[in-house]
Amino acid sequence: MFIHIGNDLSVLKSSVTAIVCLETVLPSQKDVADFINREDELGRLQYVTDDIPKSLVITDDKTYVCSLSSNLLLNRLKSPENF
Repeated sequence: MFIHIGNDLSVLKSSVTAIVCLETVLPSQKDVADFINREDELGRLQYVTDDIPKSLVITDDKTYVCSLSSNLLLNRLKSPENF
């Protein structure tokens, strides 16, 4: 089963390892910025939207920057339906 994470992109639900709410990350929390920079350097970072980023979807092989809220993504992840 898949989870729709924005635009025309869906990822395999079983590959999602974490969803991070970027709306609650403070500028002083350098760990998140360092993680994003490292993922970008490794070529694993993909922007799903040009809008303001609200969440990160971390999968086994990529990290996606999304404009969808982490709550919406978590609800989709928990849903037994296909998206």
